[in-house]
Amino acid sequence: MAGPVLEMRSISKSFPGVKALSDVNLTVAAGEVHAICGENGAGKSTLMKVLSGVHPHGSYDGEIRFQGEPCAFGDIRASERRGIVIIHQELALIPYLSIAENIFLGNEHATRGFISWHRTLTHAQALLERVGLPDPPQTRVADIGVGKQQLVEIAKALAKEVKLLILDEPTAALNDEDSRKLLDLILELKAQGIACIIISHKLNEIARVADAVTILRDGRTIETVSVKAEGISEDRIIRGMVGRDLEHRYPERTPDIGEVALTIEDWTVLHPIDVHRKVVDGASLTVRRGEIVGMAGLMGAGRTELAMSVFGRSYGRRTSGRVLLDGKEIRTRTVPEAIAHGLAYVTEDRKHYGLDLADDIRRNISLAALGKVSRRGWVNHHEETRVAERFRGTMNIKAPSVFAETGKLSGGNQQKVVLSKWIFSEPEVLILDEPTRGIDIGAKAEIYAVIAELASQGKAVLVISSELPELLGLCDRIYTMAEGRVTGETHRADATQESLMRLMTVGAATQNEQV
Repeated sequence: MAGPVLEMRSISKSFPGVKALSDVNLTVAAGEVHAICGENGAGKSTLMKVLSGVHPHGSYDGEIRFQGEPCAFGDIRASERRGIVIIHQELALIPYLSIAENIFLGNEHATRGFISWHRTLTHAQALLERVGLPDPPQTRVADIGVGKQQLVEIAKALAKEVKLLILDEPTAALNDEDSRKLLDLILELKAQGIACIIISHKLNEIARVADAVTILRDGRTIETVSVKAEGISEDRIIRGMVGRDLEHRYPERTPDIGEVALTIEDWTVLHPIDVHRKVVDGASLTVRRGEIVGMAGLMGAGRTELAMSVFGRSYGRRTSGRVLLDGKEIRTRTVPEAIAHGLAYVTEDRKHYGLDLADDIRRNISLAALGKVSRRGWVNHHEETRVAERFRGTMNIKAPSVFAETGKLSGGNQQKVVLSKWIFSEPEVLILDEPTRGIDIGAKAEIYAVIAELASQGKAVLVISSELPELLGLCDRIYTMAEGRVTGETHRADATQESLMRLMTVGAATQNEQV
């Protein structure tokens, strides 16, 4: 491997009351894929913001050298001019502009204020071919999936003549196939001499593409490991990240499964715009008290649409079918009706639909059950604070106080706030949609323990997840969906990743197939 393209030496960064980085060192070789691992709050994103100029020179201590020269970036444009480009987890694309317009936004092919659309489209087409995206450059970004949007972001970086590409959780929102394509592209960029820094919680992906791994914990460098020279295991990464071995990533439990709590019968949902398209087609399932049931499927299979439509008709049109609780049919036409009947839904998109990021922890926890802390229409703020403090302790929410702004918490702590909100509503049935998406391995273990505890209390729990190992490690039964239909039901003892994937890809197979 060639000499270092990047050296970050003794980087320290503080915010009011918080030491985010303390004497961190990072060295990336030319043409290397370098992974950075750590729990949420370990300092990964802060370190990359220092590197890219989001936190400008002078706001941190330490030295940055790029291609052998000292750097003092005052803003992100300065780092981009040197060839350092960061792609954040929340993609910075404008949905109603075309792919080509997004690629060259702020970097237009223009002469005397007039854009040359011929040069723009020709150059965009060449970049799209380079990243393997077949869509025409005139296509609106809103009309392509998130996997393709990631490729647009990389094409945008290539247009800036990138020399060091930083990818923050690049596969967090992608299905397995899109993730594989993106990782293949990262390896192709490496072959072209472009160095990459990848921040990821998916340890199997790190093992596949990384040449070296740097582990951060509590704002400090724990170690840097050469994958080829020393080898790397998930256990070693986890031990470095959390400071201990996670012997049982999934909680050991002896299920005490009771009677059927939730029954969904022949549930059909039409697309909210295209009413001739069935997004959910005759789906049926059951969840018993004390049971954790999984729902597996590829992107677009209809799992989230099923959950949202059951929970207060939050998705779709002309919904039909029946929902039964303890054998009695219930009406869930609105979200308040669903909550009143004891249903809770933890959304897959906590930042947009699960939390008020501008408000504090206290208010977010009470939102779904304000009546429990109110009297005659007035909220008892003392009681609301007491409840929030209780959940802050029992859920191990890491924050200075319950008055901390929720948007400033790490992903894992935000998810604990969402779970606290719904647990406070005292539901009988919890539908958890991608409950550990985008959070670190330590926070995942804590959330798995919460889910197991809810089941032990006799709650019925339905878990939707794109991570098959998670479903296999956590659930008692697993349903599969494809093209809006339930294609199989597998008991934990009989389930494997291969058998589930087979059922997830059968298309319009027999709905009542069981394994």
